[in-house]
Amino acid sequence: MTMKTLLLTQKEVAGFLTPARANETVERAFRAYGLGQTGMPPKSYLYFPQGDLRSMPAYIFGEGFNIAGVKCVNVHPQNGAAHLPTVMAVIILNDPQTGFPLALMDGTYVTALRTGAAGALAAKYLSREDAAVAGFVGCGAQARAQLSCLLEVRRIRKIKLWQFAGDRAGAQAFRQWAETTYQLETLVSPRLDRVTLESDIVVTTTPSRVPLVNRVSPGTHINAIGADAPGKQEINPEILKKAKVVVDDWAQASHSGEINVPVNRKQLAKRNVHAELGDIVVGRKKGRIAEREITLFDATGLAIQDISCASVVYNALKDKRGIKSIQLF
Repeated sequence: MTMKTLLLTQKEVAGFLTPARANETVERAFRAYGLGQTGMPPKSYLYFPQGDLRSMPAYIFGEGFNIAGVKCVNVHPQNGAAHLPTVMAVIILNDPQTGFPLALMDGTYVTALRTGAAGALAAKYLSREDAAVAGFVGCGAQARAQLSCLLEVRRIRKIKLWQFAGDRAGAQAFRQWAETTYQLETLVSPRLDRVTLESDIVVTTTPSRVPLVNRVSPGTHINAIGADAPGKQEINPEILKKAKVVVDDWAQASHSGEINVPVNRKQLAKRNVHAELGDIVVGRKKGRIAEREITLFDATGLAIQDISCASVVYNALKDKRGIKSIQLF
């Protein structure tokens, strides 16, 4: 039998992978990770003057998955000037038995939505169930994915957006999109404290290398998404010291997540990290246990998120007529 490799475009991927499907898939992936049913070396980085290129392989063999693959993804913060996305990616999906490349697909949409799904999963276990107000520090494409997935697990009624001095248009575009798409009450402010204080959930999605968030209210859950490379940080370390900190993966987080700077400066140690998210999903550790505790999820982005989402897309579309394929071998 001749095997062919499917070529899946962003339109085809986005047509199937909804926020609800991404949330369910990513939770299964973290459960498999928590149960030791994955193989996932830390992501590797290739640095350029303008950005970086990352290689992210993974193998999942539990929770209904038997799939492997690798994502190649870039992060170039200045790409807007060239009318290109900051993040672009491709995913190669492989059959673990033979290594055959089952699919080559767009990974840009998968990256955005699987990251939003991880934030939603963290909110499900770590935020208050009655959370209704979300503050956003960063209003780009990832902020939209975070909100779309978050709305699947929490009844958010109001969002507050930080209007960065150099990007007034970004906050206003996010506001218009959120009001039109979800009919949410929105507030836009140049004052960070107004966005972060009295928010039940705070989501940070910037490429900052200096702490931005200095104050949150008791009971707040923080999804710290933006720090994904050494030297990046968005949250004041004093908040980290007070918070119940959960990471997606200790090795990645200590190297390039929100905790990487305070860990390297000896302001934070492994004993100060409550759990990995997979530990909470499988019930090995508890999530939120008190109304007024501050919780924080440090998301670096795991390859298991990409490969699991790519797998469900492939399985849904592999027999669909009109999908392009090529014979490589």
